[in-house]
Amino acid sequence: MNQPSEVKLHFLDYWRVIKLRMGLIMLAFFLVMITAGITTYFLPREYFSRVKMDVKEDNSGPVQVFGQQMARGYNPNFVTLQFQVLQTTEILYPVIERLDLIKEYSPAGGPRIRLQEAFYKLRNAMQLQEVRNTPMIELGIYNTDPQLAANIANTIAIVYQEKRQADLEQNVNRGLAQLDEEVRKKRKEVEDAAGLAAKIRAREGITDPDVDNSSSTPGPAEQVMTLDVAKVNEARSLVSQLSTQLQRIDTLKPEELMDALRTLNIEDPTVMKNLPLRQDAMAEEARLLHSGVGENHPRIKSLRAQRAVYEDILSRQLDSIRRSQATKLKIEQDRLAALDAELDRSKKEQIDQKGKLLEYVDAKNKYILARKVVENAELTLASERMKINIQQTAAKIWEKAEPAMYPAKPKVPAYMAVAAVVGLLVGCALAFFIEYLDTSVKTLDDAERFLQSPVLAVIPKDVSILIRTAGDTADAEAYRILRANVEFNKPSRDANTFTLISGGPGEGKSTTLNNLAFTCARGGYNVLVIDADLRRPAQHTFFDVENNIGLTDYLIGTADLEDVIKTTRIDNLSFIASGQLPEESVGILNSQRMTDLVRKVKTQYDLVFFDAPPILGVSDGSVLVSEVDMTIMVVQHRRFPRAMLQRVKQAVANVGGRLIGVVINNVDTRHDEGYGYYNNYTDYYAPRRPEAPRGLPARAPAAIAAIKPARDEREDY
Repeated sequence: MNQPSEVKLHFLDYWRVIKLRMGLIMLAFFLVMITAGITTYFLPREYFSRVKMDVKEDNSGPVQVFGQQMARGYNPNFVTLQFQVLQTTEILYPVIERLDLIKEYSPAGGPRIRLQEAFYKLRNAMQLQEVRNTPMIELGIYNTDPQLAANIANTIAIVYQEKRQADLEQNVNRGLAQLDEEVRKKRKEVEDAAGLAAKIRAREGITDPDVDNSSSTPGPAEQVMTLDVAKVNEARSLVSQLSTQLQRIDTLKPEELMDALRTLNIEDPTVMKNLPLRQDAMAEEARLLHSGVGENHPRIKSLRAQRAVYEDILSRQLDSIRRSQATKLKIEQDRLAALDAELDRSKKEQIDQKGKLLEYVDAKNKYILARKVVENAELTLASERMKINIQQTAAKIWEKAEPAMYPAKPKVPAYMAVAAVVGLLVGCALAFFIEYLDTSVKTLDDAERFLQSPVLAVIPKDVSILIRTAGDTADAEAYRILRANVEFNKPSRDANTFTLISGGPGEGKSTTLNNLAFTCARGGYNVLVIDADLRRPAQHTFFDVENNIGLTDYLIGTADLEDVIKTTRIDNLSFIASGQLPEESVGILNSQRMTDLVRKVKTQYDLVFFDAPPILGVSDGSVLVSEVDMTIMVVQHRRFPRAMLQRVKQAVANVGGRLIGVVINNVDTRHDEGYGYYNNYTDYYAPRRPEAPRGLPARAPAAIAAIKPARDEREDY
């Protein structure tokens, strides 16, 4: 259940960074867009002309006249192959020569480029695309001259068409030449077969009414043979098989006996039993010899004796098998002789009549078959020659290229869209990179985690000076929250002296102290503000009083405490200015009179606020921290690194001060949404007519607006 919340939190963090760095992102975006726009403006305008043509696969090849011709299937890589062909030197070199592109591509007034350079320029200017589900190719050319782009595209298509047509005709002519050669050979075979048949017919005195017709019957009619020739063939096959087996058995050795008999389909139990025993004896003998047993070992001698016995048995059995096979062969040979004699007697009556015709009929059939083959070949040859006369097109141009009316490059909308995306990506990347490098305090978690101190209040950006504001405002609520948290974090009931410190100038420490003192005074506390920043005092400007007498006069002994305390127009709020600091009195805060001053005002007032200089820049800040009861650190949002704030906290600890919490100042809640709930109390403050503060005469609204600037014109310290 926690994972979705964490993901959402991370996304909100990213969105917070983007909103915070929106100015940087937009700057990077506009810089990229301007750069892209300028670059696009100066890019050369290129026009695109396209030719569309239909390419056909070349199925011509050697003509198979006397065998089966295999049909070619669809080649899925044919169009891809033609893309490569269109980009070869065989196609582009003639195009360069016809259009004199070397001159066109050469710089004006400069040397002529080489042919290879023109080839690469032309190939880079080409764009090839296949029309889906069709054998059509779109060939496009980019060029700064629209007419030249169209001429180049059309010339490439024409050269490619001529090249494909020449290749097609060459393949067809090669196939016809092969076909002519095959027909010539077959004609020679027909002539030889016809001559042989005529020679036999003349020699034997055979009368044939139609020598070119296979159905004509020369001489007397054939008689049907009544003898079953199949039995003779079967007996002859069996005799041949037995003879082969006997010859194979004669060449056998004992170790080959078992496998050979299985091959010959002869199964003998004696061999099946004794041959494996002989092999086992041989294997055991070899194993013992290999293990180091000598030749005269009893076991070796025993194994050899066993092997001799098995070999003798196998030898005798082989002789027995041989004799048995010889007997079977003799029986079958006698049977075959009897069948042959019977067949001879059956044929004797027909031999005289058909003997003269058999040779002639065979020769005649060969002649007729060869003549039919030649006739088919001549028909195929005539058909192929007719195809040559029909114009065949390997590539057809369907749409010629025409000069373009508008440039195709640069594609300004696409370029600018890409530039916009790149600009946003660069801006976001730069924003996140700067955010990564930024080690300042960004969130409440940063302050509490690195300083190990609670956050007492979050002061929004551009708060007003409350002492100059008429009536109650939303800005005062942040300081009331601060006042409440200070009361809750007091170490003891009698701790009532405060100082607000910061690491460097400009963090709003003086403004925060003045508004906090004003809020406490309006809350009923008897408050004293002492401007102890002797080098760069600021509190007198908030109270609109002169700084000619103050804390320095008391510390050097030229004035009493009652003389330097001034009342203000705000009830319960008193003020001691810093006074003029003589050069010889630097470091005057580190004195006994300062300690006595802190002790006196502690008993006279409910709350005493000391405005101190930055603690890391001047030693006076450390003196004040060591004298007062409580210290509050003011941290400007997203300004100083966390390491500096750690040093501020360490400086407080080194002098024995007590840091009760941190005030995060100058937070831009419009961008840092994590702080939004710290100032949503502004919704409860409806606009109302401002009232004059107590102790001030009533003023007109215009006069009140004149004394309520958004921020003090002077930088806070």
